Order: sequence, then structure tokens, then C-alpha cells
Amino acid sequence: MDQRGNQPMDGMGQPTGSLRPPVGYPPQSTGRTPYVQAPPYPPQQPTGYAPVQPPMQPMPPQSAGQPPYPPQQPMPQDGFVPPAGFMVPPGPVRPPRRPSVLLKLAQVLAVVLVLGATVWYLYEVLVPDYEPYGVIESDTLGAVYTGDCVIVRDEVPYDAEGVTSVNHLALEATTVRYSSEICEVYSSGYSTREMNTLQDYRDAIRNYQKTLLETETTYDARMTRLQSDVVNRAKEIRAMIAGARGSLTNQQNLMEAAVTARQQYLRSFYADDQRLSRLYDDETSQLQRIQSWTKKYVSSQEAIVSFYSDAYEYGLNSQNYMTFTPSQVRAMFNGQRPESATNLKGKTTIYRLIQDGSWNVLFLSRETDWNPIKGETYELKLERFQETTVTATVEDFVRSGGELLLQLSVRGPVNDVLYMRTCQAELGESISTLKVPERAIYQQDGMEVVVVVSGGTEGFVPVNVLRRSDGYAFITPVQQGLLFEGQTIRLF
Repeated sequence: MDQRGNQPMDGMGQPTGSLRPPVGYPPQSTGRTPYVQAPPYPPQQPTGYAPVQPPMQPMPPQSAGQPPYPPQQPMPQDGFVPPAGFMVPPGPVRPPRRPSVLLKLAQVLAVVLVLGATVWYLYEVLVPDYEPYGVIESDTLGAVYTGDCVIVRDEVPYDAEGVTSVNHLALEATTVRYSSEICEVYSSGYSTREMNTLQDYRDAIRNYQKTLLETETTYDARMTRLQSDVVNRAKEIRAMIAGARGSLTNQQNLMEAAVTARQQYLRSFYADDQRLSRLYDDETSQLQRIQSWTKKYVSSQEAIVSFYSDAYEYGLNSQNYMTFTPSQVRAMFNGQRPESATNLKGKTTIYRLIQDGSWNVLFLSRETDWNPIKGETYELKLERFQETTVTATVEDFVRSGGELLLQLSVRGPVNDVLYMRTCQAELGESISTLKVPERAIYQQDGMEVVVVVSGGTEGFVPVNVLRRSDGYAFITPVQQGLLFEGQTIRLF
């Protein structure tokens, strides 16, 4: 007991010196309320610090290539050293710094500058510059008329009856002179069997001559020279075929002359040989037989020769092309051949001779309201050679049955239309005119006028607007001589 009469207590709140009942011993009733031990208080931590956390595991060593560990929080500055594993609470979070007023102003100014530059660019590109004045310019206005054409040439066809084959001696589309050989025509009595018989006779002659030469024991200098000429000509022809330069036609003629000279010498040298003489007679008889069925044609004039024909040449040429009506020309364009005085039944067209330097065109215009001018010159462009334009002159024109027919003459080479008969074409005319901006046309009392500025005065000049195209107006003054190139005009 202490001086106050209280019994001293131990650290567990029980009186010192008292005996605890053994564990499991039942408490005895003493008539007083039994003492119940209060649960222990949780351990207290120093004021102002976070609860003690379990000690942190040490971090493993950092290897190369791994991101660095987050930085450690700074230690308190009051000198307190926390125990191991103690985490320092994070400091106060600062709010984000707001951009300054100058930065906002710079951003707004940059946006305004970009918008201003965009508006200026669009204005310069899309809005045309306004000019109060312009200048009159000279130009050429072309009117183009389309239509269907029938080509007419100055040509003469040649034909023959009973033709079985033709041997062309002249080249196609070349110019032949007067009396030049054009072709050989074989009639119906001729057949290829006759030519085969002639070749058999010639082969027999050649083989027999070879046999005679092989059995010859006497040296003949002339025969040796003739034989060498034939061999040398053959080598020259072979070299030219392989690519050597020279005239193959000339070499062929030299070869034929060498062979003929050798044949004549052999025929005279072995004139007493009966077998060879008989072979020569057979060859001559066969040649005469073939020639009786063969006719050689020569040129009657200097012209271009062609072995192709469409039968239009008999009824249509440069001498009679102006006698046809629009309906007849339309029929020819659709494929109907013109009537001819020549009866072609049983005949074959062999060749035709065409005069060069001029040809004609029958032009059926699709613009039937057009009024062409006789003697006027136009530019003619045919559909088959769009890159080539020729000059055509209107000889005359006929309007009938809803068709407008122009008869045109062309000066130029005929080779471009040597194989053409019908085609589509364009006929263009060139008109010298004046050109002004469309803004220069002003309406004054129901008329179209331009305002001419001269010094400090302005004057109205009535004009006819021929065409408007690409922002320009092609005009002619109503009264000639009032407008000319270089004058200043007002724009509206």
C-alpha cells in the first residue's frame, strides 16, 4: 500500500504482489465484479510523421540499357533521421504555370498574319486586275466547213481481154518516160505449162553444153575469158546481196550480157553439132509460141504508173468532174461507180497512167447555208493525212436537192491521193479581223460599240462581233477605216 492507501500496481494494471491464477484455472467468485483486462492501445508514433512502414527491400543492381530508377525524395531538413525503411512523404504539388500574356499575344498575331497572307494570295489569284484601258489587236479568224469528198485525178486506165497473168516491168508509183516498157500481158491461150516447157529446153541446152566443154581437149582462150566473165559477175552479185555497195540492177544487166556472149560463142563454136542445133530450134519454137500469147505494153506519155484500179477512172476524171450533180456525187461517195462508155465485160484493167502536179475534189458541204465565193482559196485537210494541208480553189459550186457541192482544184503532188477515192475533209477560210477584250464591247442604243480613246477625247465606234472566244471578241467596224491595230479603247 502507498501513503494514500492505494495498493501499488504493476505495469499490467494489476496490484503488485498479487498472485495470478494459473492459466486455465477457473476464476473464483469473490462477490465482486471480476477485473477485465483492457485491450492494449495501438502503438503511438511521433506527432507529424507517417506511420512506420515495413522495411523496403533493397533494389537489385541496375544493368546497362535499363532506364534509371526514379529519384529519391529529399530528406527532412530538421535534422531528424528516420529509421531504416521509413519513406519521406512527398512535398506539396505546385499548380502548372500559366502562359504569359506576351506568349498569348504572339500566338494570336501569328494566326492573324497567316490568315492575312492566305486572303491576299486568293485575291491575287482569283480576282483579275482591273484595267481601265485596252489595245486593239489584229488577228485571223478561221471558219471551218466539214464535208464528204470524192477525189478526182487526171488519169487514163488501160485494159485487155482474156488476161491470165501480168508481168510488171515498171515499178509501182514511179514515173515512166515515153515508150518505157510497163508490163507484159499473157492472154488466155498462155499457161504456166508453156513456160515450164521453155525452161526444160534451156536446161537441156545448158547441160549438153557443159558436157561438150568437159570433153574438150583443146585450150580455147576466148572461151576461158567468157567463162571467167560469167563467174566474176556472179561473185559481184553475191557480194552485193551480202551488203556490198553498188547498183544491183546494173550488175544484173552485166551478168545477162556475159551469159548471152558465152551462149552465142558456144552456138557458133558447136554449129556442126546436130543435137545442139535441134535443142536450139526447140527453144526458138517455144519462144515464138509464148510470144503469140504475150503482148508488151509501153508508155504513151510521161506519167506516174500504177497497177491498182477501182474502176472509177473510166467515168470520172479531171476532164469531166464538173458535169456531175450533187446527187450523183453523193451516190459515188456511197460506192456507186459512175457510168462509162467503155464496156468492161470480160476485160481486166492492167494499169493506169496519172498526171502529176494537180488533182481535183468534189466537196459535199454539211453547212448547206454557206455561200462560198468562186475563185476563193481555202485550206483543205483530208482525214487520212491530218498533218498535211493543201490549198484548194473553188472552181464552181452547185446547190441542188438540199446539197451544196463545191468543185475544187488542187495544185500539188498527186502521190498523197494516189490510192484515195472517198474521204471526209475540212475546208477552212482565213479572215483578217480585229480582236479586243470582251469588256471593251459596250451597248449603245441597241448597237454594239467600242469606245476609242484618243488624247483626252473618247468616241463611240459601232462594230460587228464575229465571234467571242477565250475572253476576246473578234470584230469588224461597221464603217471601214475607223478602227485599226494599236488604238486605245476603254474597258468596262
